[in-house]
Amino acid sequence: MRQSVQEMIAQSKGKKNKKIIEKIIPIILFLIASVSVLTTIGIVLTLIIETITFFTRVPITDFLFGTTWLPFSNKDAQFGIWPLIIGTLKVTLIAIIVAVPIGIGAAVYLSEYASENVRRIVKPVLEILAGIPTIVYGFFALTFVTPVLQSFFPEIKIFNAISPGIVVGIMIIPMIASLSEDAMSSVPKQIREGALAMGSTKFEVAMKVTMPAALSGIMASVVLAISRAIGETMIVSLAAGSTPRMDGDFTGSIQTMTSYIVQVSKGDAGYGTTIYYSIYAVGFTLFVFTMAMNILAGYVSKRFREEY
Repeated sequence: MRQSVQEMIAQSKGKKNKKIIEKIIPIILFLIASVSVLTTIGIVLTLIIETITFFTRVPITDFLFGTTWLPFSNKDAQFGIWPLIIGTLKVTLIAIIVAVPIGIGAAVYLSEYASENVRRIVKPVLEILAGIPTIVYGFFALTFVTPVLQSFFPEIKIFNAISPGIVVGIMIIPMIASLSEDAMSSVPKQIREGALAMGSTKFEVAMKVTMPAALSGIMASVVLAISRAIGETMIVSLAAGSTPRMDGDFTGSIQTMTSYIVQVSKGDAGYGTTIYYSIYAVGFTLFVFTMAMNILAGYVSKRFREEY
């Protein structure tokens, strides 16, 4: 069939419009993708600039090696970061002790023992924990977990490291369970069936076959959960207290890096003061910890990855 001149012109314009759209779309997508990168760069630059300002007022050696944190002292303010780091590590340690066994146990059950119907119900319910606001977790730790602990151990103070540590552990269980279950479910069924055919029990298959094969994913989930616990804010702000301490006591009030940032941000220090700039130094320290955990998770995932 012969085409009229008008039809040929219309087709030509249509092709040109498609070419223009094909050229524009990658540019738009690139700009969209650049938003997250530019935002990250902006945050890091802000932290670095304000942290440098802080170190023009406080020697970096005092900040890195000091063991006393007294920023609000009128006479002799001290900015040794270690009491805040120790407080953060106390909460993180308890959280990992709670979350790792429960999270991995839940992942083993969902991957190896649960039926498909049970998995469809249990996994979404488990992941609901991840959607609960952290401030709710904080009040739960303060008004429920702490009184329960005090009924068994009266020496525990109202503000302590144990209660928020337990609740932070509960909060990160879904992360460990979900990521670990995904890693274990990705192990080919043929490997499980081969182990069962050789006489292994279901538990032996889970412990000696499936888990070693999914080790990279499991370890990565644990490392990411540690990173999440280190950066938790509202739970420790409400239930841990605001007493920077560099000791091994878990029963008394402590202060973490994030809770100190919240304390100052509520208006305890004026803009432009040394205390104000200290929150950027603490935030940068927290950023370094979190970045190190993410890098470690990536390394572990690549180092122990099994390919089938």
